[in-house]
Amino acid sequence: MSRRRPLVALLAGAAMVLAFSPFDLLPLALVALAVLAHLWITARSARAAAGLGFVFGLGMFLAGVSWVYVSLHRFGAMPAPLAALATLGLCALLALYPALAGYAQAKLRAPPALRAALVIPACWTLAEWLRATLLSGFPWLTLGSAVVDTPLAGYAPLAGVYGASLAAALCAGLLWCAALGQARWIAAAAFALAGVAGAVLRDVQWTVPYGAPFAASVLQGNVPQDLKFDPQRYARTLETYARLAEASRARLIVTPETALPRMLDSVDPAYLARLEAAARRNGGDLLLGVPVRVAPGEYYNAVLSLGQAPRQLYYKSHLVPFGEFVPPGFGWVVRVLSIPLADFSRGPAQPRPLEVAGQRVAVNICYEDAYGAELIRQLPAATLLVNVSNVAWFGDSLAPAQHLQIARARALETGRMHLAATNSGLTAAIGRDGRVLERLAPFTEGRLDVQVQGYAGATPYVRFGDWPALALCAAALGLVALRTRSR
Repeated sequence: MSRRRPLVALLAGAAMVLAFSPFDLLPLALVALAVLAHLWITARSARAAAGLGFVFGLGMFLAGVSWVYVSLHRFGAMPAPLAALATLGLCALLALYPALAGYAQAKLRAPPALRAALVIPACWTLAEWLRATLLSGFPWLTLGSAVVDTPLAGYAPLAGVYGASLAAALCAGLLWCAALGQARWIAAAAFALAGVAGAVLRDVQWTVPYGAPFAASVLQGNVPQDLKFDPQRYARTLETYARLAEASRARLIVTPETALPRMLDSVDPAYLARLEAAARRNGGDLLLGVPVRVAPGEYYNAVLSLGQAPRQLYYKSHLVPFGEFVPPGFGWVVRVLSIPLADFSRGPAQPRPLEVAGQRVAVNICYEDAYGAELIRQLPAATLLVNVSNVAWFGDSLAPAQHLQIARARALETGRMHLAATNSGLTAAIGRDGRVLERLAPFTEGRLDVQVQGYAGATPYVRFGDWPALALCAAALGLVALRTRSR
């Protein structure tokens, strides 16, 4: 059996991905984590537990984020062997966090039931938070994002996705206890209580309507990624978005990230006036994704507002490593890749919501909405969330569905509607309860017309951020450590 343990860990990690969109099978995550808990609890040493955590993480990330290869090879023109090696390197780096969790839980030497129900959930959650924080962070496949369609979603507005991760990992530990006969009936009762409490919390209305409902249009141009920056395609791209905008009668119109694939100062002012006229005719505003050059060598991934309100700009602050900025010492990577606009400047860390269409809109670009603690910097002032993205970089992979699930988690955490505007999908309108209200089919050109309601107020997560969840983890580990030491 000892020789099979790494294989079991690898397969359990790969199965974990099925808990996330587009599969949405959260029970598989609980089973996978229960299997990992068993492997950790029965490991011969902390080093062995770390190795099993690494293999589990490698299986999870290879199955879940290997779409990075698509952007590197297909659209970034990186040679296939080098792109495969880079993808494997990223997955191996991410797998170090489950390895760290495995090592830490083994070092506490708590009784098996206590390790499964308290130590492992706390270590897993802290490792997820570290993965989202260190080295620019990569919060993809955070367990708490997978609970959006379950009773555990009630914990998200209370303590964010890490609070939901802690609840889900706790349920996995209780599942192990019930299966292995470790305080079976207590574990089963606690499992049921966690679900019931989450369901009750889900019915709590943390925010209140702000203003009257209004019409919004979210545009999906479906411009092929390999043609997006082709000068021969430029005029057609502009015409696509102008036509979609002029056909709308909505008070708020939203275009995707870099809908105009040229610097703002290179765009014909007459074209901007055309878009602005369409927005003003509707008595509202249009949010335009466009890169903005402020000075030579200083340019931003930005969103510009056009319409009734004065022009405003949002500058992206959390940039994608290698895709939007070059880490020191890695210039050679960008020389290998063929990625336009690969060295943006960072926007302000404390942005203000854009005041458009009678609302205060918290704009975020691309994978910025994967960072809940950064997004809430615009709240509770903001009444509506808007994400503009171009996930066409990842083709027909798991990435668009996973990104939409992340957006749903942000709506839950903040108690706000969330509009997701993408170039090729998945463009959607999300309710404040995290449910997808409407969405466009992927890889189609279209306009999503929806009724939008702004919301005011603050969920506990908006007020306190990730700290309550992290404090719970630290308290659990501290209490177990004191108990172990006293014995």
